[in-house]
Amino acid sequence: MKKFVYILLAIAVSACFNPVIAKKLGDLNFPNHVTIAGTHTQLQLNGVGYRTKFFFKIYAGALYTEKKVSSRDAVQALNGPKRVVMHFIYGEVGREKLVDAWNEGFEDNTSAAQFKKLQPAIRQFDAMFADLKKGDIVLLDYIPGVGTRVSIKGKVKGVIKGRDFNTALLDIWLGDEPADDDLKEAMLASDDSNDEY
Repeated sequence: MKKFVYILLAIAVSACFNPVIAKKLGDLNFPNHVTIAGTHTQLQLNGVGYRTKFFFKIYAGALYTEKKVSSRDAVQALNGPKRVVMHFIYGEVGREKLVDAWNEGFEDNTSAAQFKKLQPAIRQFDAMFADLKKGDIVLLDYIPGVGTRVSIKGKVKGVIKGRDFNTALLDIWLGDEPADDDLKEAMLASDDSNDEY
């Protein structure tokens, strides 16, 4: 009997000290920690929010980093792996609209010279995308020394080499002209006080 009581006590104490395992955004759950395949660094959920357009929620976007930070420059200064998750909520987003949005984001957040230099990498990136539907998940994983690995609907589509490409990619959400100001703020929230949105 004593042993049983000790087990229950241990479970109760453990429950008190275990962190929340996921952040809830609407009906979606985002784990607080992930490890990118091919790395050994546990990443933390830095922030998560919605990408909206004309009042419609297009996707839920999450940023994972090796430590929590609250500014664009602090994210870009981190040398470890990073992950952006896009969980699509809208019924369907056509490839053409996706590619136009990517290209606009790259152009708005790089100099003319940088944008020109990145064209081969951007074309490689654009070619990986097809129409995306509600429930589809895109993972954009930066692996130091390897590059940005793009996974769509559970399949690896390819790797784009170079940290400069990943810097430009992250600036689509975190740069001076982000895709969505509210999403930028959410990704950089670095705040555990609210576990449901």
